[in-house]
Amino acid sequence: MTESEKKIKVTRKTRPKIGVYVCHCGINIAGVVDVYALKDYALSLPDVVLAREYKFMCSDNGQNIIKEDIEAGLINRVVVSACSPRMHEPTFRLVCKEAGLNQFLFEMANIREHATWVNMNDTEGAYKIAQDHIRMAVAKARTLLPLEVQKVSVEPSCLIIGGGIAGMNSAIDLAKEGYKVYLVERTPTIGGHMAQLDKTFPTMDCSACIITPRMVDVAREKNIELLTYSEVVDVAGYVGNFEVTIMKKPHYIDQEACTGCGACVDPCPVSVGNEFELGLAPRKAIYIPFPQAVPGEYTIDMESCIQCGICARPDVCEPDAIRFDDKPEYLKVKIGTIIIATGWDPYDPTPLKQYGYGRYPNVITAFQMERLLSSYGPVLGKPVRPSDLKAPHSIAFLQCVGSRNFREGGNKYCSRVCCMYATKQARQYKEKHPESEVYIFYMDIRAFGRGYEEFYESAAENYGINYIRGRIAEVWEDKDHNIVIRAEDTLMQTPIELTVDLFILSIGLEAMADADKIASLLSVQRSEDGFFMEAHPKLRPVDTLTDGIFIAGVAQGPKDIPDAVAQAKGAASSASALMAQGEVEIEPYYAVVLDHLCSGCRTCQSLCPFGAIDFDEFKKIAVVNSALCKGCGTCVSACPSGAMVQNHFTDIQLNSIINFAVKQPPIENGGK
Repeated sequence: MTESEKKIKVTRKTRPKIGVYVCHCGINIAGVVDVYALKDYALSLPDVVLAREYKFMCSDNGQNIIKEDIEAGLINRVVVSACSPRMHEPTFRLVCKEAGLNQFLFEMANIREHATWVNMNDTEGAYKIAQDHIRMAVAKARTLLPLEVQKVSVEPSCLIIGGGIAGMNSAIDLAKEGYKVYLVERTPTIGGHMAQLDKTFPTMDCSACIITPRMVDVAREKNIELLTYSEVVDVAGYVGNFEVTIMKKPHYIDQEACTGCGACVDPCPVSVGNEFELGLAPRKAIYIPFPQAVPGEYTIDMESCIQCGICARPDVCEPDAIRFDDKPEYLKVKIGTIIIATGWDPYDPTPLKQYGYGRYPNVITAFQMERLLSSYGPVLGKPVRPSDLKAPHSIAFLQCVGSRNFREGGNKYCSRVCCMYATKQARQYKEKHPESEVYIFYMDIRAFGRGYEEFYESAAENYGINYIRGRIAEVWEDKDHNIVIRAEDTLMQTPIELTVDLFILSIGLEAMADADKIASLLSVQRSEDGFFMEAHPKLRPVDTLTDGIFIAGVAQGPKDIPDAVAQAKGAASSASALMAQGEVEIEPYYAVVLDHLCSGCRTCQSLCPFGAIDFDEFKKIAVVNSALCKGCGTCVSACPSGAMVQNHFTDIQLNSIINFAVKQPPIENGGK
């Protein structure tokens, strides 16, 4: 039997024949409520012609039960009473589709999360709530109408925002599969924060030795168009057909003519703080961020430049590459998929006055310590304390600065990497200065990754690093600029007063300061902690709720380098799978305009968060782009004339749920 022959025709006039399927979900549901009584209760509801129960409806056997009932013509609507539709609605919709029934003639009653899981100690209450959910699902199922998915073509190209380790790995994977990749990085070089690291834990590999070849690979890959010192300024369109505008900021140096010789640097009379060195060293107004930068051409920081013209002299810039009249360029590209790999910002500990950062010169952040330890950093890998440029004999780290201390102005979450990078830095310093005293104050050591626990234990046992469990209560500076620490060892239950030469704050990772701008441009969501939110934490960890847009690396949440790279490869794989199809289905949960009711007030257009509503100037009515619309319902609720209708969530369908819930109280004893 072909798909067309098997298709069951359902119209508005077709009498509903509803099948209700109650899942035991092991003991998640059956261990709290009587599933057999729920099955009998469902049979008492209008238009329910059969009801069945099974241990796991999502299993092959459970799905086949539904499929056989549809194919036998017993039912033309399906209600599954089980778990979250977020987890298994696609599963059961596919069952309907394979059996020849329109997949949108399906409704799910979530009696696990909404009834049994939250009422395990109240079986009677859980049973009544489960009845409510089944009754409301049946009420909606009676009014469901068949809907058809739309198919749109997909451009075989990907935009990746962010040129750190995650963005670069996604770009290379996609480029090797033959897809065109536009890699946009807002700074003059790719590499991200990993380029600032000296070594990586727990293997103590040279970070530059890992990332520099990868940067070169990106620059050489013919399918990657590298757009550094650029920003995405506008995104329109929808999955498979995004229209993106990229602003290429002016370098004020001809990037084609510049040879990267550096002859212009020394004559430049302007020195400013070097962002790459975190303020520990100066740079000139004309600069490259670091020696291994890719691309290796120079940029003029016009906010600092005094335009003295020295760099433009023929005896300074032989290729004549200086362009003081350089202007921004705008590039418009058509994109099939987008990957967000914007990375993170370090937590700023300045507001935490009790730790003295910004007041005492010998209080620094761990990322500044990273640059001091770097062989190509401001002191060539020989850390000194800022007050007198002498090597410190004693240093102390404080963990969880900006993490796990919401009440002190930090964040609720653990940043995951701080325990390990503090251990790494402490070990590095002990290797350079075996006679030094190194202390790490912590709440809990979180060594979660492969080889991390061994790395931590080795630091304590083989390097003599002192781990002290306890928060620091007070920090001040003595007359010699040493840092005096007052704390409590909570394991020994004794107070501690310790004087060290250098105090290092192990700061956490935060979402990018402009993450809200990216979220608005791409119509993606952010979680409570500010990072970009995945569609499902277990099943769709790299997808967003906006079709065709994926996330990778720390843009999604704090993680170490291996996890960032793994997620980058996952995002590349998801984007590749979508583009390989050539076309993509768009669910029909979009809003529809009733032309005869639309007054042309444009209220819906101003409120639409996805930019999916246009205005027909000739007819003076709103027009919904069904490919852009995500079915959020904002326009439907705001329309003053009732001209907006949401597919699958019409007024009739929602009112049927409400009316049935109010007018049909639960029938006791399973409806008998």
